[in-house]
Formats: sequence, structure tokens, C-alpha cells
Amino acid sequence: MAKVHITDLVLRDGHQSLIATRMRTEDMLPICGKLDQVGFWSLEAWGGATFDACVRFLREDPWERLRKLRRALPNTRIQMLLRGQNLLGYRHYSDDVVRAFVQKSADNGVDVFRVFDAMNDLRNLRVSIEAVKAVGKHAEGTVSYTTSPVHDIPHFVALAKGLADMGCDTIAIKDMAGLLTPYTAYDLVCAIREATHLPIHTHSHATSGLAHMTHLKAVEAGATIIDTCVGAFAEGASHPTTQSLVAALAGTAYDTGLSLPLIEEISAYFKEVRKKYWQFESAFTGTDTRVLINQVPGGMISNLANQLKEQGALDSMDAVLDEIPRVREDLGFPPLVTPTSQIVGTQAALNVLTGARYKSVTNEVKLYLQGRYGQAPGHINEEVRKMAIGDLEVTTCRPADLLGNELDKLRVEIEGLSRSDEDVLTYAMFPEIGKTWLQERAAGSLKPEQLLPPASAQQECTPRYAADEFRVTLHGETYHIKLSGSGRSDAAQRPYFVSVDGVTEEVLVESLNEVAVAGNDGAPRKAAAAPSAPGQKPRPSHPGHVTAAMPGTVVDVLVSIGQTVKAGDGVLVIEAMKMENEVQAPIAGIVISIFAKKGDAVTPDMALVEIQPE
Repeated sequence: MAKVHITDLVLRDGHQSLIATRMRTEDMLPICGKLDQVGFWSLEAWGGATFDACVRFLREDPWERLRKLRRALPNTRIQMLLRGQNLLGYRHYSDDVVRAFVQKSADNGVDVFRVFDAMNDLRNLRVSIEAVKAVGKHAEGTVSYTTSPVHDIPHFVALAKGLADMGCDTIAIKDMAGLLTPYTAYDLVCAIREATHLPIHTHSHATSGLAHMTHLKAVEAGATIIDTCVGAFAEGASHPTTQSLVAALAGTAYDTGLSLPLIEEISAYFKEVRKKYWQFESAFTGTDTRVLINQVPGGMISNLANQLKEQGALDSMDAVLDEIPRVREDLGFPPLVTPTSQIVGTQAALNVLTGARYKSVTNEVKLYLQGRYGQAPGHINEEVRKMAIGDLEVTTCRPADLLGNELDKLRVEIEGLSRSDEDVLTYAMFPEIGKTWLQERAAGSLKPEQLLPPASAQQECTPRYAADEFRVTLHGETYHIKLSGSGRSDAAQRPYFVSVDGVTEEVLVESLNEVAVAGNDGAPRKAAAAPSAPGQKPRPSHPGHVTAAMPGTVVDVLVSIGQTVKAGDGVLVIEAMKMENEVQAPIAGIVISIFAKKGDAVTPDMALVEIQPE
């Protein structure tokens, strides 16, 4: 038997880290036969952001993906990443939902549940670990590794002992950002082994360039399972290359016994698959030692870059990365792993994009500051807490203790659309996008997001894609222009948000004629006419016009016409970058117009509600 076992991450964390979790099931299944032959300890293939991406972007049924993978991998354990009481969403769920989700995950094919909590709050792990043990599956209790003034080896050992006491079968050290250094890994593995006597499984992203050495020292200290990823989706924000670790350990006491030629064949397949997803590649997913400071996890960086790109704000990425450590300190040094990584990252983005720290605060940050995610590891900035939630009571009990059973209520809410308990759980994870997904499935209109033609083919086919970044020379002066987004258009003008030599500007463009563009048959056709003004949202023109801080989607309208509001009252809820942001009234007065409705896509140049001062 191999002295060291390998869990390969290509079907989950590998593509989550490098192409924003966009790999489709159709590109996984053809190679599963060979993956099943390798003899991996497990294949991580579900959980994490895959569930969200399936529903939100790929328009796939995540449960059907799991079932297909189970059939295609009869000899290999399927592993999933489960966020404890958060499951796969961004809030805590009631205990009955947690138990049902674990049961259905096991029924559909999951063998190993890696269970973690973003706060390392053991109270948030108990029910999910109990549920895994109750269905007879492997419970891997997880220590989320991070560095801060309040995190040290005794802290992590205490967590590991708590997980062992809950009945976990293995302990995972989850180094989601590549912060664990080789000699610290050695000491940490030794200490946890001595305290728990359980097998140790190490997980480390390669972002900082340390992970290969970290795995090696962890193995020398007694770790018996390590996480790697086949070469085509390895390195950088992903993980050390499987082939490299297999070769490094070959012929030693730690020999994995795995076949390099077979793994190379698998990697060659994924190398071709990756080309299909070129539009989700990012300049921010390579080796970057700045992660030792900003601590952005590998599984988040490609998604953060893609989200900022969708916001037309990719040029703000460096500023957001600089802001993340400051927000993390304000929130008491939580480990940055979903959902706290998204909570901190989105708030940092809002702080940068609005030009003022905490001018706009997401609902998730407010819940965090109320203690609804658990106990913060360190001291929370009370000035920020006061600014965000005022005098609201802070929870000190296990957050899920405040929740009654939810499953029956969820079944009623989605009655007529759900065909199974799995559908109810999909709705539970993401009520808005989950319900839309179920409605579109019923209508037969599910369509995945468009994949653009391979970059190499763009020069040979139509339609062609206009540049969004270029240099303009005028009167001998050269300007660097980057288009970051466009706003509302009317019959005469369309606003474009551009960066000119790094300075954000709004440019109003008035179309004086129509341009002929080539159709798919190569023949010229007229460009579509700009939409007419009637029915469009007005541009903000006075203090009573309510606007969004960034582009997003309206998920709730909180006021009605004739309602009296105070400055600071919530009037709308916008979803942006997967987080909900309450849009507040800028002045006190009476709501006289509502221009936005649930489901509308909105930008900062739109007036969404009009308030008349009293």
C-alpha cells in the first residue's frame, strides 16, 4: 500500500481557482474512466463554488452532475467541500436543512465530506459532522489555516482536538491561500498528530510558491494524504502539480505508487479542455507572493477578478487587494475562506469603488457584525460595527440556535416547481437564482452562459469583438483608455465609464449614424438601433434620487409609493458580486416614484427610486 495517498482536485478546486469554476460536466465525463484507474485516495468533485456556478452560470443541475460523476467513477471516492452550517450558500441554515443536505449528498454519491467553518467556530461544525457520521460516510474535520496576531499552533491544535472529539475520521489542514510555510507545516502536523492520533490530510494552494515544500515537510512530519491537481489545472492560485509530487516521492518511503504516464494522459486531455474556457482566464491567478499579505484564497482569486471584470472595474483589482487586509482586521481577523472571503472581498470592493470606506455595507457584513456567522477570532472594530449596525443586539449563542426548522417552509415556497428534495435544497441554497433556475427548467429555457470562440479563431471568423483597452494619440499626446462599462442609453446618448491614464471618467457618446457590421454569413447588416427613451430609468439629477453603488441586480424593493422614509432607511436590495447590498435613502422624505423592480439589472447612473423631501 502507498505510504502517501493523493486527493486530486481537478474536478473542483483546480478549475475553481483558475477559470472561475466554469468547467462544464460535459467536459469532465469523457476522462472519468482514466481518472478512475489512477488509484487516487479520492477525487474532489463537488461542493465549494461548483454548486453555485452550476446554477448561476452553467445552468446545470448540480445534483445531476454528482450522479453522473458517481456513475463514471465507480472505483474512486468522491469528495466534497462542505461549509459546515453554511453548507454551500452564504448564510447559516437550520439544522434540519443541514441534515437533509448531507443525506441527499450521500445518497447521490459523496463518500468523503471535508467539513469546515470559515470562522473555525466548532459550534458551526457539530451538526454537519454528526450528520455525515449518521449516514455512514467519511467525516474529515477541517482546520482553516491563516495567519494573524490571534492565530498560532496551539490555537489550531485545540481546534483539531475538538474535531477529533466530534468523531472525525481524518483531520484536514486547509491552507486556502498558500500561507503555510514548510517548517510551520512540519511543526503543525506533528502537534496535531500527537494531540489527535488521526490521519492528517494537507491542502495548500501554490499561490505563494510554498506549497510543494509545505507538502513535503508535512509528509515528513507524518501527513498521509496530500491534495494536488493534474498539471493542466495546477500551480499559481491552484495547487501543486500531481505529477511533480508523484515524481518527488517515487522510490522513497512515501512512494504514492501512482502511474505518471496515466496522469500525463489525463493532464493532456484537460490541457485541451482548458482552451475552451479562455475567456475566464485571469492575470491574477499566477504565482503572487502578495498573497502572504492580502491572504486572498486561491479558490476566490479567479472569481474576484471575473466579478470585478463584470462590474467594469478590473482596473481596481490592486486597490481591492490592498483594501482586503484592512477590512479583515476591522472584522476581527477571520480566516479568508468562503463565505468570509467573499464577505470581506466584496466589502473591500465596495470601499474602493464607492470611494469611501463603509459608505455602503453589504447585508452579509451586517450579519457578520451581529455575530450571525459565529465568534470572530479577534477584536472587531467597534467603530465599524456601530457604523454598520448601530445598536442592534450581537448574538453570542450558536447562530443556528436562532433558526427554527426551515425545510417544510421551503417545500411550500417552491411547490409546483420542485420535483424532488434535491430541488428544494437547491432553492434553499440560493433562493433567487435557484427559483429562476427551476422556473426556466420548467419552461425548457435553461441556457448556459455563452462561451466565446477560442482566441486563436477570432481572427478568422465573425462576429469580431471590439477592443476594450487601447491607446489614443491626439495632437501628439498619447492616452491610455480602458472601457470599464456602459450605462443606460436613450435615443441620443449613452454613457461609458472609462479609465483615462488611470483616472475614472464618464463619457457621453452621441450616435450620429448607424454602422454596418458583418453578420455570420459575412454580409453587411445594420447595427441594432438604440432603444428609445420611454420606459427607461432616469439619470439621477437631485439628492432625492436613489442610486446603486455598483452595477447589480435588484433582488427586493423595500418601499412603496407614498411611504415616508428617513435618511439611511433601506429602500432596495441589490445583488452584486454574489453579495446582497441594501441601498439606503440618501435623504428623509416621501417616496414619490419607483423606477426599478425585482430582477432589473441596474448601474450607478440610473435613478432607482425618487424621494421628495418633506
